[in-house]
Amino acid sequence: MTKPQVPTVQDAVTEPVPPRAGIIAESGENYLETILIIKERNEDGLVRAVDVANELGFSKPSVSRALAMLKERGLIKIAPSGAILFTPDGRALAEHVFERHQLLTVFLKNIANVPADIAEHDACRIEHVISDETMNGIRTYLKDKKLI
Repeated sequence: MTKPQVPTVQDAVTEPVPPRAGIIAESGENYLETILIIKERNEDGLVRAVDVANELGFSKPSVSRALAMLKERGLIKIAPSGAILFTPDGRALAEHVFERHQLLTVFLKNIANVPADIAEHDACRIEHVISDETMNGIRTYLKDKKLI
């Protein structure tokens, strides 16, 4: 087996890194993922704005603004009790982002031998810009290696 050729300067492509084409920006995806994680941790599945603020270390007004934008986009609803509820589209997007995060963390830790804390941090950043094609390749590779 021949060693893969590293791209040369002549092969390199530089471009700004735009967010993946999607419904919302990286910050919105992070909020949805955080809501999902808190819902899964809590036995009753109850998540309120204060829980999100505490989890992320953001101010309550910042979280309220972000939640209002997610609500406007039809991804969440806020119950009269203050509970944050996913719409079907919101839940699907949150699960999609979280799956990307999980797969990238496994890939970075087990294939690239990155320490767990760094892999977790980097996966959280990469999950928002990586293409679906590349994610599918990583998913297939991890399945083939029986890592997922």
